[in-house]
Amino acid sequence: MDVDKAIALVTAAGIELTDRRRNGGDDGWQLSFSNGAVVDIGDNGSASAAGKGGETVARLLDLPPASGN
Repeated sequence: MDVDKAIALVTAAGIELTDRRRNGGDDGWQLSFSNGAVVDIGDNGSASAAGKGGETVARLLDLPPASGN
């Protein structure tokens, strides 16, 4: 999954991006959104959503159901 595409899809649904940073292993991005969701997108295209609003964001990005809710 492309980071910019993910951001565009989620923000188009009215959920604000609050933080975008490289992850601790420097092999992907961690995105935080105003609804409490955290999305990890690897440089290899892998993606997952977690957090309070993770289920909503996972649906928007067509990801498996979020964990950590």
